Amino acid sequence: MISKRSRWATMVFVCVAGLGCISAGEREQVFRGEIGDSQCALNVHSLSRSHAEMMKRRDVGTTPAECARYCVKYLGGVFVLQVKNKVYRLDNQELAEKHVGEKAKVTGVLDPKTNTIAVHSIEPIK
Repeated sequence: MISKRSRWATMVFVCVAGLGCISAGEREQVFRGEIGDSQCALNVHSLSRSHAEMMKRRDVGTTPAECARYCVKYLGGVFVLQVKNKVYRLDNQELAEKHVGEKAKVTGVLDPKTNTIAVHSIEPIK
């Protein structure tokens, strides 16, 4: 037979362990920036971290969205969220493509080891 003290101690241990797991878990955040491509945002072929240099060529398109789609399709880029000088990879590339070239609010969980946001939603900023 288990004593009341043992049951109480077990219950306290389980509650404390559960709280530790919750606090160690990832939490959802909101990020605001522009959906673009890794090639331009990471200065692979752009000194200004923008689409300006590529769009001067005109063969990649005339808008940031066209440039980003070109860089992803033909130059090995991925869609990213650029927040000033920070660049976050987005795990949901299909949803990101729908908002490419737009200023957007991305809600999701950031993995700081890979700098990737597990995207829950993307909304354009008007």
